[in-house]
Amino acid sequence: MGDLLELLRDGLPDEAVLTDPDIVSSYAHDMASFCEAGSAAVVVLPRTVEQVQHVMRTATALRVPVVPQGARTGLSGAANASDGCIVLSLVKMNRILEISPVDRVAVVEPGVVNAVLSRAVNEHGLYYPPDPSSWEECTIGGNIGTASGGLCCVKYGVTAEYVLGLDVVLADGRLFSCGRRTAKGVAGYDLTRLFVGSEGSLGIVVRAVLALRPEPPRQLALAAEFPSVAAACAAVCEIMARGHAPSLLELMDRTSIRAVNAMANMGLPDSTEALLLAAFDTPDPTADLAAVGELCTAAGATEVVPAEDSAESELLLQARRLTLTALEAVKSATMIDDVCVPRSRLAEMLDGTAAIAEKYDLTIGVCAHAGDGNTHPVVCFDAADEDESRRARESFDEIMALGLALGGTITGEHGVGVLKKEWLARELGPVGVELQRGIKQTFDPLGLLNPGKIF
Repeated sequence: MGDLLELLRDGLPDEAVLTDPDIVSSYAHDMASFCEAGSAAVVVLPRTVEQVQHVMRTATALRVPVVPQGARTGLSGAANASDGCIVLSLVKMNRILEISPVDRVAVVEPGVVNAVLSRAVNEHGLYYPPDPSSWEECTIGGNIGTASGGLCCVKYGVTAEYVLGLDVVLADGRLFSCGRRTAKGVAGYDLTRLFVGSEGSLGIVVRAVLALRPEPPRQLALAAEFPSVAAACAAVCEIMARGHAPSLLELMDRTSIRAVNAMANMGLPDSTEALLLAAFDTPDPTADLAAVGELCTAAGATEVVPAEDSAESELLLQARRLTLTALEAVKSATMIDDVCVPRSRLAEMLDGTAAIAEKYDLTIGVCAHAGDGNTHPVVCFDAADEDESRRARESFDEIMALGLALGGTITGEHGVGVLKKEWLARELGPVGVELQRGIKQTFDPLGLLNPGKIF
């Protein structure tokens, strides 16, 4: 421990090296339940690329594991500390280095908060689409590490679609650049995409070139109430099959609706089994909403309420934004799943989740990015009740098994981390796991970067 601290301080300012046990323990984990976290030896907060390189050279020399962290808003345990590790928090590397309206790129450090970047590019008439629900807190580095998504994914895609180039500090401290800042580029293997979603297991992202879009018009939304999940999912399928391009297409099941009603008194009828929220940011959103409203009515919606302006749209979307907070109020703890299935199997996923909730006698609410099939079943349980905690974990596993059985994937945007690494092996199969471990070995032969995650 003494050698480690001495070597770290040789290349870092004193305030960048944190050793107070209480402070160090506060960096132990992210927001995931049921994920083990160890005791770090030290927390380091670098401000420069050179300081990150120094940390990795020190870690390599002493064979000390390193756990990279952003804002720790993740939901898979990917940022959890391991025993004796260096926690490398990148939140102090928070500069927006460039915004180019001509090239439509932003160049940023990893600690830049998503919302800060979004507002900064808006001032130039530009738009950075990825918008995780924690966008006011989460960092771009964390978004890249877990390949984050958000409400806009149905039209604009996830973080991976916007990462053009990266500067990465490798495990041995070398600085490596990949990707580009040009609109096109296909030189060599796409190593940039490889780092997106790697959860800090291949290298430390210290700079990112991000693609931007022109800022779209303000979106208009509608809310449609349905007497069944099947009817709401049928509407989703029709909306997508008819070629519509909503900027948002979200679904809430009855458990989520009732939780929001209980917390915020939204006034949604108790008879509503599913609520579908759609929005468009097209030049004529009113016409798009009218067409989608007709499809919802044809699918069995009991009521369709279109907004007349952006203020009304925000009111309609408030229920969806409150969902996780409302479900967290149901019990003392939650497990938030992240299973993505083909849109055509969405109804089966929600109905199957409801059956699992009944089987385990648990409250499980589902909100979903319905437009891309990404469901978020939220298992509510009493963490102090051993039996209920066991049932919560078992239900969580059954939900993931259901997703795979329906042709889906165990995670659409939250990552694997600690929580789902056993399930990743089931999804990839032995050959897939072997190849991915080979990639890890190439980039991190000593196994120092975020050990115990993903595999």
